[in-house]
Amino acid sequence: MSKHAIFHIEGGIGKHVASTAVVKAYKKQNPDRKIIVVCAWPEVFLNNKDIHRVFRLGNVPYFYQDYIHGKDVEVFAQEPYKQTSHITKKTHLIKSWCDMIGVKYNSEKPYIHFNLREKDLIDPQLASLQKNKPLLLFQPFGGPGKEHQQHPYSWVRDIPPPVAQEIVTKLKEQYMILHVCYDFHPKLEGAIRFEKQVSKKELFNLINFSDKRLLIDSSLQHAAAALDKPSTVVWVGTSPKIFGYDMHKNVLPKTEFPKGHIDSYLYDYNFTGAVHECPYDEFKEIHTADSIIKNI
Repeated sequence: MSKHAIFHIEGGIGKHVASTAVVKAYKKQNPDRKIIVVCAWPEVFLNNKDIHRVFRLGNVPYFYQDYIHGKDVEVFAQEPYKQTSHITKKTHLIKSWCDMIGVKYNSEKPYIHFNLREKDLIDPQLASLQKNKPLLLFQPFGGPGKEHQQHPYSWVRDIPPPVAQEIVTKLKEQYMILHVCYDFHPKLEGAIRFEKQVSKKELFNLINFSDKRLLIDSSLQHAAAALDKPSTVVWVGTSPKIFGYDMHKNVLPKTEFPKGHIDSYLYDYNFTGAVHECPYDEFKEIHTADSIIKNI
């Protein structure tokens, strides 16, 4: 009888990339179990040798019959964001997740596999660029998209727009700057704007295409760790201790407000950057362009 392990994963792309490290740790200790992943972003797991099958949430016909009924199965549908060690910011997300499912964590990193064709999958606009300068991949603004956040700038995780513009102005002679963003994000003069909706593998391949990377707490910083591409990562209201990686240069805010707000319940601040929760009075209290640039 086949032994199955089912991982049910919800949430954002970055969380999915981080989860590949958890799956890797589990597979090392349970090599005889076939891993089935049901998740919101199956692209992250495609061609991963540790995975037997991957399904998109809501598209699981006959799943119970095929993988659970009468089978030797373990199901992991717990939410790592609800664990004490995560809420109290004492443990990295990946280790909290491993502890939650009873797996020993041995510093496994996220993993993304690119097949032969995926390695070459670059947008024609970018492939045609004359790279007479090093390419700096720049993601100053992130988030789940305009359908899920009210404002294009999230003070919790984004670089303040005036600071982002100053960075571009100061670096545009030294680097060709590729600004990865959504169409509703602020525009930056002097950068090449990349707002196309592409596959997640194609998006992550921009990391391999770049010479340097300046990122925020987003899926790209998780993917950069998975691809062994050290990057500069700028933090505001979230913490590299629970979401980041030591291989990156992690730039912390000048002033931190870890106690939360009147509306804070299990977490200090809402990821989308609720306007009324912002504890800062001036952008310079968060980051300056020079403090970020010196870490690139």
